Parts: sequence; C-alpha cells; structure tokens
Amino acid sequence: MAVFTKDRSFYRSLVTLAVPISLQNLVTFAVGFADNLMIGSLGDDAISGVYVGGQLQSVLQMFIGGIEGAILILAAQYWGRKDRESIRKVVSIGVKFALGVGILMTLVAVSFPEWTIRIFTQDPGVIREGAAYVQIVGFTYLFFSISQVMIAAMRSVETARVGLYISLIAMVVNVSLNYVFIFGHLGFPAMGVRGAAIATLISRVVEMCASVGYVFFVDKKLRFGLRDLFRTDRQLLRDFIRYGLPVIGGQVVWSVNMLANTKILGYYSAEVIAAASITGMLHNLIYVWMNGLSSAVGIITGKTVGAGLYEKMKEYSKTVQMIFLLVGLISGAAVFLARDGFISLYNASPEAQEYSRQFINVISVTIIGTCYQAACLFGLVKSGGDISFVFKNDSIFVFLVVIPSSLLAMWLGAPPWVVFACLKCDQILKCFVALVKINRYNWMKNLTRDSGKLESEESMAHGT
Repeated sequence: MAVFTKDRSFYRSLVTLAVPISLQNLVTFAVGFADNLMIGSLGDDAISGVYVGGQLQSVLQMFIGGIEGAILILAAQYWGRKDRESIRKVVSIGVKFALGVGILMTLVAVSFPEWTIRIFTQDPGVIREGAAYVQIVGFTYLFFSISQVMIAAMRSVETARVGLYISLIAMVVNVSLNYVFIFGHLGFPAMGVRGAAIATLISRVVEMCASVGYVFFVDKKLRFGLRDLFRTDRQLLRDFIRYGLPVIGGQVVWSVNMLANTKILGYYSAEVIAAASITGMLHNLIYVWMNGLSSAVGIITGKTVGAGLYEKMKEYSKTVQMIFLLVGLISGAAVFLARDGFISLYNASPEAQEYSRQFINVISVTIIGTCYQAACLFGLVKSGGDISFVFKNDSIFVFLVVIPSSLLAMWLGAPPWVVFACLKCDQILKCFVALVKINRYNWMKNLTRDSGKLESEESMAHGT
C-alpha cells in the first residue's frame, strides 16, 4: 500500500475543509492573543490573572468540545449516507446538552469568581485581577456554547467557510472594543481586565447571533428549523450518550489535566505563571493549523467510514500519518525559531521572559508528538468510531504519568522547566501507542443506523 494515496479527491477535500477551519482557528487565536497582548502591557499580575481566569473558559471548551466531537463523529457518518434527518436530530440533542453546560458554567463563574481563582493561586494580585475578569467574562459562556454547536453542525456537512466568516466578524468586534475599553478611548474610562471581559462578552453575543441566524435561515444543507429543537429521537439520544460520553469524558480528562497544570505551576511565582501564559499562546498559534487539518481529517474519516469504504480509509490513514509527522517537525522548528521574537512582544519581567524561553524549548520538542498522536488519534481513531480507546488512553497517561511525575519533580525541588516538561511528556510517549493502534485498523466502526429503523423504534417507544 502506497504511503501517499493517489486519490486526488482526498487532497481536494482535505484542503477545502482544512483551510477555512485553520483560518477560523487562527482568528479565534488572534482574539485571545489580542486580549493577552493588550493586557500584557498592564504587567505580570494582569497577565497571570487573565491566564488563571481563563481556565474556566478552558473547562467550558473541553465540555463543549466533547459535545462538538460527538456531533461531528455521528453527523459526519450520517452525512456519508446523506441522511439529513438523522443529522438534524443529532444537532438538536447537542444543542440541549450545550445549553445545560453553558448555563451551569455561567452560574459558577458569576457567583464565585474569587473562589475559582483561589483554586489555582494564592497570589493576591493575581486573585484580584483574575476575579475581576471572570465575573464579567462568565456571562459569555452560554453564548459561546450555542455558537460552537452551530459551527460544528455546519462542519459536519462540509460547510466550513461560514464559521470562518463568523469568527472574523467576532474578531473585529472584540479587538476594536479591547482598544476602547482596556485603555479608555472614545470617551470611555480605562477599565483594564474588566474592559477586556466586556469586549469579549459583546463579541460572543454577535458570534452567537450570526451562527444561529445562518443555520436557521440561510443554510440549505441541513434545513434546520425551530421545530427540530423540540424533537428528541430516543434511539439517537442513546447513541449520542453512548458515543458522546467517551468524547466528553476525554475532554474532561484533559480539563483536569489543564487545571492540574495551572494548579501545579500556580505554586510558583507570578513570573512562572506569566511564562506559562506566554508559552501557551505560542503553542496555540502553532497548534492552529494542526487542529484545522485534524478536524478536516475527522470529517473525511467519518464520511468515508459512514459510507462503508473501509479499504479506501486504510489507504487514507497511511497518508494522514505522514502528513502529521511532517506537520510536527515543521511546527517544532517554527516554535524554536519564533521563541525570542514572540517573547519580546510582551512587557514581561526579565524573570518571566527567561522562564518563557525554557518552557518554549520544551514545547518545541513535545509539539512534534502532539501533531502526530493527538491529530491521528482524533482524526482517524476517534472519528473512525473507536471513541472509547482515546478516552482510556488519555486517562491512563494523565493520571498515571503526567500528574504523578510533575508532582514528584516539584516535591524533589526540580526547577520549573523540568516540572513543565513532566506536564508535557505524554505528548511524546503516546506516539508509540498511536502508531500501533492506527496500523491495526481495528478502529473503523460504522456508528450509523437506518433512518427507517430509527422511526420504527421511536414509534414503538411511544406505543404507536
């Protein structure tokens, strides 16, 4: 079997999907980066406060990412069968779950802002700035949840460009209002981190209105309507829970991992936390194109497996592995070369800058593994139907390798960069597991059901 497939339609689909998704991710990153950079001019406490305060958003993204993943995996396979009715039902279920998560996270953030920051750090300056940010930005969580589910619905039927346009609109609104509210322009007072939170809130409302408006009133593929929100197919609900729980569970594991990262690094000084924030932004910037490719591969995989083209999928999987290995090597080199220039963009203290250099050296190596194993496990294994494997694999590495090794390193008095390396070590170790799993081809599982059978089962459940 050739390493690179000769099927040109694969490359066309990959580019057609990956480019707008990557650009959308880049726009989303640009919004966060603009926040981070503008706030960076306010000093280490502000950088650290917003970074720690952003952990609630990270938790929300993990849960919503799980719901998005469940939608994409199921809906993409139904898209392979051109079963739009089942896709609408899957999206409706996802919307309901997203609403529940968004409301809960909003209540936690708005009601207990200072308490949530104290979980991660005891630094008074960081707590003050972080709590001020979270109390306002918490209102964005519900709007974010809804818009992300709408964008996932569009991606599942290969409508990727609209999400990009919506994100561009949100970025312009956010960055413009950041300039006005953070520093005090156009007659508004300078509000610092509170200004950044208000700008984010307004942009999230605009983003939600645009995504909901497109799905309900413009889109011709799904033809999703208000009546679909009030319909729940019990069999598909069971499928969503059955296949969605491992996806959501995997995201929860990673949210625990991210929170542990913040908690462990939070035992150090504000300079270390600021360095982690700076490093995280560079990592996310490089991660943008890998994530876009991974999402595109996931849609192609779901569609191909849903259509029953297993031999074709085996051929594609060889190509995907080579693509992501090359992406990893290029990404690692880019991170290392961009290190000093990226750090210089921040008004951070000399100590924070030195910690940043050390942390970035670490991710210039680990991101190679991230690009291979994370992208392949999502784009192939999880999207191909073997959802529980990725959840189990992540759980083992996070709870038995990452957290114990980093705590041990900290207990032994290791410098912060060694602890940081322990927090990222699984990105390399999981490559060996991914290599074996992918090339066994036992992850291709068709998760779809016949729509006629679904209707029959639903009628029997209602006694009709």
